[in-house]
Amino acid sequence: MKVYISVDIEGVTGVTAWSETELGSSDYEQFALQMTKETVAACEGAIAMGANEIFIKDAHDSARNIDITKLPRCVKLCRGWANSPESMMAGIDETFNAAIFIGYHAGAGYDGNPLSHTMNTNNNYIMVNGEMASEFILNSYAAANYGVPVVFISGDKMLCETAKQFNNGIETVAVKDGVGGATISINPDYACELIKEGVKNSLKHIEACKIDIPEKFEVEISYKDHKEAKRASYYPGVTKASPRVVQYTAKNINEFMTTRMFIL
Repeated sequence: MKVYISVDIEGVTGVTAWSETELGSSDYEQFALQMTKETVAACEGAIAMGANEIFIKDAHDSARNIDITKLPRCVKLCRGWANSPESMMAGIDETFNAAIFIGYHAGAGYDGNPLSHTMNTNNNYIMVNGEMASEFILNSYAAANYGVPVVFISGDKMLCETAKQFNNGIETVAVKDGVGGATISINPDYACELIKEGVKNSLKHIEACKIDIPEKFEVEISYKDHKEAKRASYYPGVTKASPRVVQYTAKNINEFMTTRMFIL
């Protein structure tokens, strides 16, 4: 079995402030270590279910957060950014049996995490086919483009609840809950235990996690700064709906992801 794992940090247990997510910050090391531990737990769960190849995308900010020395021997780790439309899913292809997301978080426009955002912090929300889209949804479509189901996700409670609405077969582990500017987090070791067991359970019903791919993607992005909307409006196919809002229609996932790559 070949498993793909995409890892972020804002959904890791304990993470509450931006300084805890920034490489080089004095607050960072503790939470980068927990990010690594939760990733290892996911690997251990996958290996227990027969995975002999695991590809990990370090998908947060610098993409240089996970300690490679802690990873099992069957793992390959992608650090840095490939600058491809897949972004947080760089390296995904048709050879993978399942995808797993660790440390994910509520999207822009939601209040379930003090660090809620989608792809970056310069937008108020991203709508896809009339629904607010988190990174989980964007990256689920990226995986679906290659026929790979997303079977497991860990992160904040709101993200896990919305993930179930989008993909009712997915296994979820909520390691924290966001309340205003605060988080209520579970014990870090317990989070790892739950992630390991959740991954094991998820790989028992991979087929149940397949999602339908829309015939087209109607996308709306609201930027915090009107200058960003103006700049994006010059990309082919993108129109400005209001001073801070742009819209475009993509006929397939590749077009959807490529346009997003250049305007976000």
